[in-house]
Amino acid sequence: QVHLVESGGGSVQAGGSLRLACVISGSTSRWYWMGWFRQAPGKEREGVAAVYTGGGSPCYADSVKGRFIISQDNTKNTLYLQMSSLKPEDTAMYYCAADPDVIRCAVTAVYGYMYRGQGTEVTVSS
Repeated sequence: QVHLVESGGGSVQAGGSLRLACVISGSTSRWYWMGWFRQAPGKEREGVAAVYTGGGSPCYADSVKGRFIISQDNTKNTLYLQMSSLKPEDTAMYYCAADPDVIRCAVTAVYGYMYRGQGTEVTVSS
């Protein structure tokens, strides 16, 4: 079993930055695909970014490319999402997700990953 806990959400003005963190615990002795997806009120879920903890290039949604960076610290079992140049449309609940058996990097698959956290809220005001 895998447990994910997100942190780092908050309120920020447009143009500002936030860094989200996701600590993974439990059966962490293997590599995982990990990622972030978000859901705003009244909107569909949107995959944001994904990466394989064993190495390789991450993938991003077009809406966040050049502004968000996904990274991990395997020594701390932690996944990060550095968000810069935030826009009001980035306002959403952000979820961390993990799955050991994903074939390739595809942000549209992140919200279908096997494990997910409870989410952390991000609000961007104009």
